[in-house]
Amino acid sequence: RVVIENFPEERTEELEAPNFPDDPPRMGYRKVPFSRVLYIERDDFLEDPPRKFHRLAPGREVRLRFAYVIRCTGVAKDERTGEIVELRCSYDPATLGAPPEGRRVPGTIHWVSAKHSLPVELRLYDRLFTVPNPAGSEGDYKSYLNPNSLEVLGDARAEPSLAEVRPGDRFQFERKAFYIADLRESRQEKPVFNRIVSLRDTWAKMLSAGDV
Repeated sequence: RVVIENFPEERTEELEAPNFPDDPPRMGYRKVPFSRVLYIERDDFLEDPPRKFHRLAPGREVRLRFAYVIRCTGVAKDERTGEIVELRCSYDPATLGAPPEGRRVPGTIHWVSAKHSLPVELRLYDRLFTVPNPAGSEGDYKSYLNPNSLEVLGDARAEPSLAEVRPGDRFQFERKAFYIADLRESRQEKPVFNRIVSLRDTWAKMLSAGDV
């Protein structure tokens, strides 16, 4: 949860985002509501970031995709657990569709307006087996079943425009994966999306390689 402290509480802006960033004229645009309180990915913030982390951190700036540049000015934590529950930020109103003056902002992250966001279920499918060829391995093939072959995110949040999807519609969720709306269980009030294939996460790749 991100609170943009210098954005008016009751104000909502309708920003324009291309449906397909590589060819906006052909695929058209959609409206994306922007408000004072936003949700971002947990992985897009680190309180004590390493050198090559180009996402949000205390005192750092990042661009919100198709929106403004924001700066993290404070962090609120749960008093009991110490878990980060809220980020306090400010936005630069001159940066909508324009680079910030006199400084470089290397990172861009995704977001949704909290009060306009649509609850969705994401089903993240992985390999069914833990070995490439269970039939050619010793023992019962069932012993090679991957217990983590399906992860369900039951309370994810998405843009409100996804309420109009139909079963079988396919999408690329930028920076994440390609998804298809479930043929049986997806519904307008809570769409269900099945992951088809993941996209490369540059930061995750750097972490696994120890190049941070």
